Amino acid sequence: MTLRLGCDLDGVLADMESELIQHAKALFGEAALRPPPAALPGQASQVPSAAPKPTQGNATGGVALDMTERQERRLWRHIETVDGFWETLQEIEPGSVERLAAVASERRWEVIFLTKRPESAGDTAQKQSQRWLQAHGFDMPSVFVVQGSRGRIADALKLDFVIDDRPDNCVDVVCESTTRALLVWRENETLLPTGAKRPGVQVVASMAECLSLLEQIKGSGRERPGVIGWLKRQLGYDESDARSR
Repeated sequence: MTLRLGCDLDGVLADMESELIQHAKALFGEAALRPPPAALPGQASQVPSAAPKPTQGNATGGVALDMTERQERRLWRHIETVDGFWETLQEIEPGSVERLAAVASERRWEVIFLTKRPESAGDTAQKQSQRWLQAHGFDMPSVFVVQGSRGRIADALKLDFVIDDRPDNCVDVVCESTTRALLVWRENETLLPTGAKRPGVQVVASMAECLSLLEQIKGSGRERPGVIGWLKRQLGYDESDARSR
C-alpha cells in the first residue's frame, strides 16, 4: 500500500502565530505581547518554556502572545469576523508546501491535511485551507477540519505517519494508534517537554528535515514492504508492542 501521511497546517506549514500577533497588537497594543528574553553574554536568545502555544515555529523573532483568557476569547471572536483569515497566512518555510506536493506526487504518497481551525468570515475553514494550499503549490488537497483525539483520527484513517508541531498531539498519536509521529520542533530542543521524548515520536527541526527523513523510503509500501518497517524502527517502533495494543 502507498504511504499515507497526515499533516497539520498551523505551526507546520502555515505561520498562524505571526498573523495572530498583528491582530492582537491592533486590539490590545504592545501589552499583549511578550518580547524575546535578553540573551546572556555568549548565549543565543531563547523563547521561554512557559510561552503560550502556539508560539514555536513562527517568524516573529521570539515575540509571543501574552494575553489573559478574556483577551484570548476576544481575539478569537475578532478572528471570526475577518473575511478569509486562513488565506492571509504566510508559509513558515517558503516553498515547503510545493516541495511536499512534488515529493508526494513523485512517491505516490497520500497526504491528508488535518487542522483544528475555527471558522472565520467568508468561506468555510476547510475551503479557505484548500485554497491556501493550492496557492502555495499543492493541487487538489484533502483537508479535514477535525476535533478530538489525533490518535483516534490517525487510527481511523490508517495513517503511517502524522506530522505535527504540538508534542501533545504527537504523544496522543503514538498512544492511541500504531501511527508514528514526526514532531516539527523549531525551538531549542532543551525546551521540549519530557513526555514527548518517547518511542514513536521523531523530533525534527524543520519541515525540510521531516521531508528528507521521509524521502528515505523508496517507492510505496506495496513496492518495497521492508522499507517502511526500517523507517519505523528508526523512529523507535516496536512491532510486538503494536500487536499487544
